[in-house]
Amino acid sequence: MSFQAYLDTIEDKTGLTPRQLVDLAKERGLDAPDTKAGVILAWLKEDYGLGRGHGMALVHVIKKGPKIDAKHVGTTGSHRDESDTLWLDGKATRP
Repeated sequence: MSFQAYLDTIEDKTGLTPRQLVDLAKERGLDAPDTKAGVILAWLKEDYGLGRGHGMALVHVIKKGPKIDAKHVGTTGSHRDESDTLWLDGKATRP
């Protein structure tokens, strides 16, 4: 599953776009550099029922933003993505 596919599935499961979830995390102070992934994962599981895999995709976006390593772009592996920048504003608005 690509990184973007994880985010799309998160949107399906929660009804919120990745950007909305990032904003909620910021409101809670979960974007602080010293926030541990486990704290974010616990919030996502408790409030939205997300498991570790989907949660870790969102942890990356919350902590590091929408850029991903270019090594996954254009590859043939299961984690390939079309771009090194993830779309956070919802599947329906993706160009």
